[in-house]
Amino acid sequence: MIGGALAGLRLVERALLAGILLLLSAAFILNIAVRSLLPAYASALAWVDEFGVFALAWVVFLGLGLALERRQHIAMTALRQSLGPAMRRGVVLLVNLTGLAASLYLAKLGLDIAMLVARSGQISPILNVSMVWLYAVVPIGFLFLGLRYLLALCGVAAPAPDVAAENHP
Repeated sequence: MIGGALAGLRLVERALLAGILLLLSAAFILNIAVRSLLPAYASALAWVDEFGVFALAWVVFLGLGLALERRQHIAMTALRQSLGPAMRRGVVLLVNLTGLAASLYLAKLGLDIAMLVARSGQISPILNVSMVWLYAVVPIGFLFLGLRYLLALCGVAAPAPDVAAENHP
């Protein structure tokens, strides 16, 4: 059941990331084409730059969990590999516990900031949408990251073998 939930989480994260990146790419391609071919209409696409800021924020924070799962975060693998098996398990446990605590703390801070922005009624100048859309992804992304740490602690999403050599020949 939890394995299915993890697969569902992966699917949702990947679909959201892919969708946002496709929209972002299409918006920038359209913006470039209009500025190059129809410069008189370029001002009609002023929203693209602000949309890019929102989209990139969502990509970064939604990608936290996937990056952790794929071991794309910064790691001191040389140190970890030099440890014995028992010490290595202890370090991995400590990293997962610290990661979970930090993720939950940052999710709480992100939620507090998003709520502050929501209460302020701040609106983006060009898109004319609530700035909450920019800040809401922070707690969501850190909750996804915390969930990955929790699953690793429960042994459901056990840490993958070191892939540093595969990623960096």
